[in-house]
Amino acid sequence: MRIWVDADACPAVVKEILFRAAARTGVQLTLVANQPLSTPSSPNINTLQVPQGFDVADDEIVKRVEAGDLVITSDIPLAAEVIEKDAHALSPRGEMHTKENIGARLNMRDFLDTMRSSAVEMSGGPAAFSQRDKQEFANNLDRFLTKHAAND
Repeated sequence: MRIWVDADACPAVVKEILFRAAARTGVQLTLVANQPLSTPSSPNINTLQVPQGFDVADDEIVKRVEAGDLVITSDIPLAAEVIEKDAHALSPRGEMHTKENIGARLNMRDFLDTMRSSAVEMSGGPAAFSQRDKQEFANNLDRFLTKHAAND
């Protein structure tokens, strides 16, 4: 099992949690981004820099992910693609995407996309990343690793 991170939009605090988890468990952690990233020196933590472009990092993750891997992403379409490959997807806010809930999340995303592109004015965006989000992510990552890393 490997952990893949859609790292361009991943909060720094989430990356720090992932670095500690990789060091503690020995799980391979790969951050995929279209810009250089700084990571701790570790044999099981690495980066993969991809060219600039729309969904280039997402496409690279989908190409490399294998069944049982975990992908950290807030991108719902990417989460849906990795779930189709029998991998797992966890958002930086700690929401586990599953076969049971990804369809509804894709529908909601598409609906909001349609609303944004129509004449309807929507204010705001996602809420600021909170301490609760950080804790939820850490807890769900720990649960996942306890269940899945032990099986490797």
